[in-house]
Amino acid sequence: MRRLKALILALLAAAAPVAASAEPRVELVASNLNHPWSIAFLPGGGVLVTERDGGLHRIEGLRMSRVSGVPKVFNQGQGGLFDVVADPGFQQNGLVYLSYAHGTNSANGTRIARAKLVGNSLLEVTPIYTATPLKRGAVHFGGRMAFLPDGTLLVTTGDGFDFREQAQRLDSPLGKVMRITTDGKVPQDNPFVAEAGALGTIYSRGHRNPQGLAFDPVRGVLFEHEHGPRGGDEVNMIRPGRNYGWPVATKGLDYSGATISPYRRYQGMEDAILVWTPSIAPSGLAVYRGTMFPDWNGDLLVGALVDKEVRRIRLSADGKVLGQESLFRSVGARIRDVRVAPDGAVWITTDDPKGKVLRISR
Repeated sequence: MRRLKALILALLAAAAPVAASAEPRVELVASNLNHPWSIAFLPGGGVLVTERDGGLHRIEGLRMSRVSGVPKVFNQGQGGLFDVVADPGFQQNGLVYLSYAHGTNSANGTRIARAKLVGNSLLEVTPIYTATPLKRGAVHFGGRMAFLPDGTLLVTTGDGFDFREQAQRLDSPLGKVMRITTDGKVPQDNPFVAEAGALGTIYSRGHRNPQGLAFDPVRGVLFEHEHGPRGGDEVNMIRPGRNYGWPVATKGLDYSGATISPYRRYQGMEDAILVWTPSIAPSGLAVYRGTMFPDWNGDLLVGALVDKEVRRIRLSADGKVLGQESLFRSVGARIRDVRVAPDGAVWITTDDPKGKVLRISR
Protein backbone atom coordinates (compact mmCIF):
# COMPACT_ATOMS: atom_id res chain seq x y z
CA MET A 1 0.00 0.00 0.00
CA ARG A 2 2.81 2.37 0.92
CA ARG A 3 4.56 1.56 -2.33
CA LEU A 4 1.36 2.36 -4.26
CA LYS A 5 0.96 5.72 -2.50
CA ALA A 6 4.60 6.55 -3.17
CA LEU A 7 4.18 5.69 -6.85
CA ILE A 8 1.06 7.88 -7.16
CA LEU A 9 2.82 10.83 -5.46
CA ALA A 10 5.83 10.42 -7.74
CA LEU A 11 3.64 10.41 -10.83
CA LEU A 12 1.80 13.56 -9.67
CA ALA A 13 5.05 15.35 -8.95
CA ALA A 14 6.42 14.46 -12.36
CA ALA A 15 3.27 15.65 -14.09
CA ALA A 16 3.06 19.03 -12.32
CA PRO A 17 5.94 20.78 -14.13
CA VAL A 18 4.56 19.70 -17.50
CA ALA A 19 1.21 21.38 -16.78
CA ALA A 20 2.88 24.54 -15.56
CA SER A 21 5.16 24.78 -18.61
CA ALA A 22 2.13 24.65 -20.90
CA GLU A 23 1.07 28.14 -19.76
CA PRO A 24 2.57 30.95 -21.87
CA ARG A 25 5.03 33.15 -20.00
CA VAL A 26 4.85 36.93 -20.54
CA GLU A 27 8.11 38.84 -20.15
CA LEU A 28 8.66 42.60 -20.27
CA VAL A 29 11.26 43.51 -22.90
CA ALA A 30 10.87 47.31 -22.98
CA SER A 31 8.57 49.97 -21.52
CA ASN A 32 7.80 53.71 -21.55
CA LEU A 33 7.57 53.79 -25.34
CA ASN A 34 5.29 56.24 -27.13
CA HIS A 35 2.65 54.09 -28.84
CA PRO A 36 5.10 51.43 -30.09
CA TRP A 37 3.82 50.59 -33.57
CA SER A 38 6.01 47.89 -35.03
CA ILE A 39 8.70 45.29 -34.32
CA ALA A 40 11.32 43.93 -36.71
CA PHE A 41 13.76 41.11 -35.97
CA LEU A 42 17.16 41.73 -37.49
CA PRO A 43 18.90 38.81 -39.19
CA GLY A 44 21.89 37.99 -37.03
CA GLY A 45 20.25 39.26 -33.85
CA GLY A 46 18.69 42.38 -32.39
CA VAL A 47 15.23 43.91 -32.66
CA LEU A 48 13.97 47.26 -33.94
CA VAL A 49 10.85 48.91 -32.53
CA THR A 50 9.16 52.07 -33.80
CA GLU A 51 7.30 54.71 -31.79
CA ARG A 52 4.45 56.60 -33.39
CA ASP A 53 5.97 59.98 -32.47
CA GLY A 54 9.03 59.21 -34.62
CA GLY A 55 11.30 57.28 -32.29
CA LEU A 56 13.21 54.19 -33.39
CA HIS A 57 14.98 51.90 -30.92
CA ARG A 58 17.34 48.96 -31.18
CA ILE A 59 17.01 46.22 -28.57
CA GLU A 60 19.89 43.85 -27.94
CA GLY A 61 19.53 41.62 -24.91
CA LEU A 62 18.63 43.81 -21.93
CA ARG A 63 19.85 47.02 -23.58
CA MET A 64 17.68 49.40 -25.62
CA SER A 65 19.33 52.20 -27.60
CA ARG A 66 17.75 55.04 -29.56
CA VAL A 67 18.54 55.05 -33.26
CA SER A 68 19.43 58.40 -34.82
CA GLY A 69 18.75 59.62 -38.34
CA VAL A 70 15.02 58.85 -38.50
CA PRO A 71 13.30 61.10 -41.07
CA LYS A 72 10.83 63.71 -39.86
CA VAL A 73 7.30 62.32 -39.59
CA PHE A 74 3.87 63.95 -39.61
CA ASN A 75 2.97 63.15 -36.00
CA GLN A 76 -0.67 64.14 -35.68
CA GLY A 77 -3.88 62.16 -35.19
CA GLN A 78 -3.22 58.67 -36.51
CA GLY A 79 -0.12 59.89 -38.33
CA GLY A 80 3.46 59.21 -37.29
CA LEU A 81 6.11 56.54 -37.70
CA PHE A 82 4.56 53.19 -38.59
CA ASP A 83 6.28 50.03 -39.75
CA VAL A 84 9.91 48.93 -39.97
CA VAL A 85 11.19 45.92 -41.94
CA ALA A 86 14.66 44.61 -42.67
CA ASP A 87 15.82 43.96 -46.21
CA PRO A 88 16.00 40.25 -47.12
CA GLY A 89 19.71 40.84 -47.70
CA PHE A 90 20.21 42.78 -44.45
CA GLN A 91 23.26 40.79 -43.34
CA GLN A 92 25.04 41.85 -46.52
CA ASN A 93 23.65 45.35 -47.11
CA GLY A 94 22.35 46.56 -43.70
CA LEU A 95 19.24 48.07 -45.28
CA VAL A 96 15.96 48.73 -43.46
CA TYR A 97 12.71 50.35 -44.59
CA LEU A 98 10.47 52.71 -42.63
CA SER A 99 6.87 53.66 -43.41
CA TYR A 100 5.48 56.88 -41.99
CA ALA A 101 3.11 59.79 -42.49
CA HIS A 102 4.81 62.56 -44.43
CA GLY A 103 3.76 66.18 -44.91
CA THR A 104 1.35 68.50 -43.13
CA ASN A 105 -2.29 68.38 -42.09
CA SER A 106 -3.33 69.96 -45.38
CA ALA A 107 -1.09 67.81 -47.61
CA ASN A 108 0.18 64.42 -46.46
CA GLY A 109 0.65 60.85 -47.54
CA THR A 110 2.14 57.50 -46.61
CA ARG A 111 5.86 57.41 -47.39
CA ILE A 112 8.57 54.72 -47.39
CA ALA A 113 12.21 55.55 -46.77
CA ARG A 114 15.18 53.20 -47.18
CA ALA A 115 18.22 53.57 -44.96
CA LYS A 116 21.39 51.78 -43.96
CA LEU A 117 21.54 50.79 -40.30
CA VAL A 118 25.06 51.20 -38.95
CA GLY A 119 25.26 50.62 -35.22
CA ASN A 120 22.56 52.86 -33.79
CA SER A 121 22.40 55.27 -36.72
CA LEU A 122 20.45 55.42 -39.97
CA LEU A 123 22.62 56.54 -42.86
CA GLU A 124 21.84 57.30 -46.51
CA VAL A 125 18.14 57.84 -45.71
CA THR A 126 16.31 57.91 -49.05
CA PRO A 127 12.56 58.24 -49.65
CA ILE A 128 11.62 55.63 -52.27
CA TYR A 129 7.81 55.91 -52.33
CA THR A 130 5.20 58.53 -51.43
CA ALA A 131 1.46 58.08 -51.89
CA THR A 132 0.72 60.97 -54.24
CA PRO A 133 -1.31 63.03 -54.88
CA LEU A 134 -1.26 64.03 -51.22
CA LYS A 135 -4.44 64.23 -49.14
CA ARG A 136 -5.60 66.33 -46.19
CA GLY A 137 -6.40 65.11 -42.67
CA ALA A 138 -4.55 62.96 -40.15
CA VAL A 139 -6.31 59.59 -40.36
CA HIS A 140 -6.29 56.28 -42.26
CA PHE A 141 -2.71 55.94 -43.49
CA GLY A 142 -2.39 52.14 -43.60
CA GLY A 143 1.38 51.84 -43.39
CA ARG A 144 2.10 48.10 -43.05
CA MET A 145 4.86 46.57 -45.17
CA ALA A 146 5.86 43.05 -46.21
CA PHE A 147 8.32 41.49 -48.62
CA LEU A 148 7.31 38.95 -51.25
CA PRO A 149 9.64 36.02 -52.10
CA ASP A 150 10.75 37.78 -55.29
CA GLY A 151 12.22 40.63 -53.22
CA THR A 152 9.57 43.23 -54.06
CA LEU A 153 8.12 45.32 -51.25
CA LEU A 154 4.44 45.76 -50.43
CA VAL A 155 2.93 48.65 -48.47
CA THR A 156 -0.67 49.34 -47.52
CA THR A 157 -2.34 52.74 -47.84
CA GLY A 158 -5.55 53.82 -46.12
CA ASP A 159 -8.47 55.57 -47.75
CA GLY A 160 -7.90 58.84 -45.87
CA PHE A 161 -11.37 58.50 -44.26
CA ASP A 162 -12.96 61.42 -46.15
CA PHE A 163 -11.94 59.99 -49.52
CA ARG A 164 -13.27 56.45 -49.36
CA GLU A 165 -14.50 56.42 -52.97
CA GLN A 166 -10.88 56.74 -54.08
CA ALA A 167 -10.19 53.22 -52.80
CA GLN A 168 -11.86 52.09 -56.05
CA ARG A 169 -10.01 54.47 -58.36
CA LEU A 170 -6.92 53.29 -60.21
CA ASP A 171 -5.55 56.85 -60.48
CA SER A 172 -5.50 57.29 -56.69
CA PRO A 173 -3.04 55.80 -54.17
CA LEU A 174 -5.66 55.66 -51.40
CA GLY A 175 -7.11 52.39 -50.12
CA LYS A 176 -4.58 50.13 -51.83
CA VAL A 177 -1.86 47.55 -51.43
CA MET A 178 1.11 48.88 -53.41
CA ARG A 179 4.05 46.87 -54.77
CA ILE A 180 7.42 48.43 -55.55
CA THR A 181 11.05 47.43 -55.97
CA THR A 182 13.50 48.19 -53.16
CA ASP A 183 14.59 51.34 -54.99
CA GLY A 184 11.00 52.51 -55.46
CA LYS A 185 10.46 51.54 -59.08
CA VAL A 186 7.35 49.93 -60.54
CA PRO A 187 7.68 46.17 -61.16
CA GLN A 188 6.70 45.59 -64.76
CA ASP A 189 4.53 42.59 -63.86
CA ASN A 190 2.25 44.66 -61.59
CA PRO A 191 -1.38 44.11 -62.61
CA PHE A 192 -2.26 47.62 -63.84
CA VAL A 193 0.99 48.68 -65.51
CA ALA A 194 -0.51 48.60 -68.98
CA GLU A 195 -3.82 50.28 -68.06
CA ALA A 196 -4.08 53.90 -69.21
CA GLY A 197 -4.35 56.37 -66.33
CA ALA A 198 -3.72 53.75 -63.63
CA LEU A 199 -0.94 53.96 -61.05
CA GLY A 200 1.52 51.22 -61.91
CA THR A 201 2.31 50.64 -58.24
CA ILE A 202 -1.17 49.27 -57.43
CA TYR A 203 -1.25 45.59 -56.46
CA SER A 204 -4.83 45.44 -55.11
CA ARG A 205 -7.59 47.95 -54.38
CA GLY A 206 -10.81 48.44 -52.45
CA HIS A 207 -9.29 48.65 -48.97
CA ARG A 208 -10.31 50.90 -46.07
CA ASN A 209 -7.46 51.11 -43.55
CA PRO A 210 -5.21 48.04 -43.76
CA GLN A 211 -2.96 47.64 -40.73
CA GLY A 212 -2.00 43.99 -41.04
CA LEU A 213 0.04 42.38 -43.82
CA ALA A 214 1.88 39.04 -43.74
CA PHE A 215 3.09 36.59 -46.36
CA ASP A 216 2.94 32.87 -45.56
CA PRO A 217 5.79 31.13 -47.43
CA VAL A 218 4.34 27.67 -46.80
CA ARG A 219 0.96 28.36 -48.41
CA GLY A 220 2.35 30.99 -50.76
CA VAL A 221 -0.46 33.31 -49.63
CA LEU A 222 -0.49 37.01 -48.71
CA PHE A 223 -2.85 37.78 -45.82
CA GLU A 224 -4.14 41.27 -45.02
CA HIS A 225 -6.55 42.72 -42.50
CA GLU A 226 -8.20 46.12 -42.30
CA HIS A 227 -10.38 48.24 -40.09
CA GLY A 228 -14.03 48.42 -41.01
CA PRO A 229 -16.15 51.40 -39.99
CA ARG A 230 -18.74 50.40 -37.36
CA GLY A 231 -18.28 46.66 -37.76
CA GLY A 232 -16.98 45.02 -40.91
CA ASP A 233 -13.32 44.51 -39.96
CA GLU A 234 -11.90 42.08 -42.54
CA VAL A 235 -9.22 39.46 -43.09
CA ASN A 236 -8.43 38.95 -46.77
CA MET A 237 -6.25 36.73 -48.95
CA ILE A 238 -4.66 39.22 -51.33
CA ARG A 239 -4.22 38.37 -54.99
CA PRO A 240 -2.76 40.77 -57.57
CA GLY A 241 -5.26 42.87 -59.48
CA ARG A 242 -8.22 41.96 -57.28
CA ASN A 243 -10.81 44.37 -55.87
CA TYR A 244 -11.68 43.94 -52.18
CA GLY A 245 -14.87 45.96 -52.28
CA TRP A 246 -14.57 49.03 -50.08
CA PRO A 247 -16.75 51.10 -50.08
CA VAL A 248 -19.01 49.45 -52.68
CA ALA A 249 -19.44 46.29 -50.61
CA THR A 250 -19.10 46.23 -46.82
CA LYS A 251 -20.62 44.52 -43.81
CA GLY A 252 -20.07 47.63 -41.68
CA LEU A 253 -22.11 50.75 -41.02
CA ASP A 254 -21.07 54.38 -40.86
CA TYR A 255 -20.17 55.63 -37.38
CA SER A 256 -23.48 57.50 -37.38
CA GLY A 257 -25.32 54.22 -37.93
CA ALA A 258 -26.16 55.15 -41.52
CA THR A 259 -25.80 52.64 -44.34
CA ILE A 260 -22.61 53.05 -46.34
CA SER A 261 -23.64 50.73 -49.15
CA PRO A 262 -26.66 48.51 -49.82
CA TYR A 263 -24.26 45.76 -50.89
CA ARG A 264 -22.63 43.29 -48.52
CA ARG A 265 -20.99 41.62 -51.50
CA TYR A 266 -20.72 42.64 -55.14
CA GLN A 267 -20.03 40.77 -58.35
CA GLY A 268 -16.39 40.95 -59.39
CA MET A 269 -15.22 41.89 -55.88
CA GLU A 270 -13.51 39.58 -53.41
CA ASP A 271 -15.17 38.38 -50.21
CA ALA A 272 -13.20 38.47 -46.97
CA ILE A 273 -12.31 35.12 -45.41
CA LEU A 274 -13.34 36.53 -42.02
CA VAL A 275 -15.39 39.54 -40.89
CA TRP A 276 -15.70 40.94 -37.36
CA THR A 277 -18.92 42.68 -36.34
CA PRO A 278 -18.70 44.31 -33.87
CA SER A 279 -15.21 45.51 -34.65
CA ILE A 280 -12.16 44.27 -32.78
CA ALA A 281 -9.99 46.98 -34.45
CA PRO A 282 -7.26 44.68 -35.84
CA SER A 283 -3.68 45.91 -35.95
CA GLY A 284 -0.59 43.81 -36.54
CA LEU A 285 -0.65 40.40 -38.22
CA ALA A 286 1.60 37.36 -38.20
CA VAL A 287 1.42 33.85 -39.60
CA TYR A 288 2.67 31.53 -36.88
CA ARG A 289 5.44 29.22 -38.00
CA GLY A 290 7.57 27.78 -35.22
CA THR A 291 8.12 25.00 -32.69
CA MET A 292 7.41 26.82 -29.43
CA PHE A 293 3.63 26.73 -29.97
CA PRO A 294 3.28 23.80 -32.41
CA ASP A 295 -0.53 23.74 -32.21
CA TRP A 296 -0.59 27.22 -33.76
CA ASN A 297 1.41 26.38 -36.88
CA GLY A 298 -0.13 27.99 -39.93
CA ASP A 299 -2.60 30.05 -37.91
CA LEU A 300 -2.93 33.83 -37.97
CA LEU A 301 -2.19 35.98 -34.93
CA VAL A 302 -4.01 39.33 -34.96
CA GLY A 303 -3.58 42.20 -32.51
CA ALA A 304 -6.85 43.75 -31.33
CA LEU A 305 -6.97 47.37 -30.19
CA VAL A 306 -10.59 47.42 -28.98
CA ASP A 307 -10.77 43.88 -27.61
CA LYS A 308 -7.34 44.20 -25.93
CA GLU A 309 -6.10 40.76 -26.90
CA VAL A 310 -4.40 38.73 -29.57
CA ARG A 311 -6.87 36.79 -31.68
CA ARG A 312 -5.68 33.41 -32.99
CA ILE A 313 -7.39 32.51 -36.27
CA ARG A 314 -7.25 28.77 -36.86
CA LEU A 315 -6.81 28.00 -40.56
CA SER A 316 -6.92 24.89 -42.70
CA ALA A 317 -4.02 24.05 -45.00
CA ASP A 318 -5.74 25.91 -47.85
CA GLY A 319 -6.53 28.99 -45.73
CA LYS A 320 -10.15 28.38 -44.70
CA VAL A 321 -11.12 29.72 -41.28
CA LEU A 322 -11.79 26.91 -38.79
CA GLY A 323 -12.28 28.96 -35.62
CA GLN A 324 -10.91 31.65 -33.32
CA GLU A 325 -9.32 31.83 -29.89
CA SER A 326 -8.72 34.78 -27.57
CA LEU A 327 -5.13 34.99 -26.28
CA PHE A 328 -3.22 37.08 -23.74
CA ARG A 329 -6.18 39.06 -22.38
CA SER A 330 -4.34 39.21 -19.07
CA VAL A 331 -2.04 41.82 -20.62
CA GLY A 332 -5.02 44.21 -20.34
CA ALA A 333 -3.95 46.65 -23.05
CA ARG A 334 -4.60 47.60 -26.66
CA ILE A 335 -2.39 45.45 -28.88
CA ARG A 336 -0.81 47.31 -31.78
CA ASP A 337 1.64 44.79 -33.26
CA VAL A 338 2.22 41.05 -33.10
CA ARG A 339 5.25 39.24 -34.53
CA VAL A 340 6.79 35.79 -34.42
CA ALA A 341 10.46 35.73 -33.41
CA PRO A 342 13.01 33.38 -35.01
CA ASP A 343 12.87 31.16 -31.90
CA GLY A 344 9.07 30.84 -32.15
CA ALA A 345 8.23 33.24 -29.31
CA VAL A 346 5.48 35.81 -29.91
CA TRP A 347 6.30 39.49 -29.40
CA ILE A 348 3.61 42.15 -29.03
CA THR A 349 3.45 45.90 -28.47
CA THR A 350 0.84 47.74 -26.39
CA ASP A 351 -0.70 50.91 -27.77
CA ASP A 352 -0.52 53.68 -25.18
CA PRO A 353 1.70 56.67 -24.32
CA LYS A 354 3.82 54.46 -22.06
CA GLY A 355 3.62 51.37 -24.23
CA LYS A 356 5.47 48.11 -23.77
CA VAL A 357 7.18 45.44 -25.80
CA LEU A 358 6.34 41.98 -24.44
CA ARG A 359 7.77 38.55 -25.26
CA ILE A 360 5.46 35.55 -24.88
CA SER A 361 7.08 32.15 -24.70
CA ARG A 362 6.66 28.68 -23.30
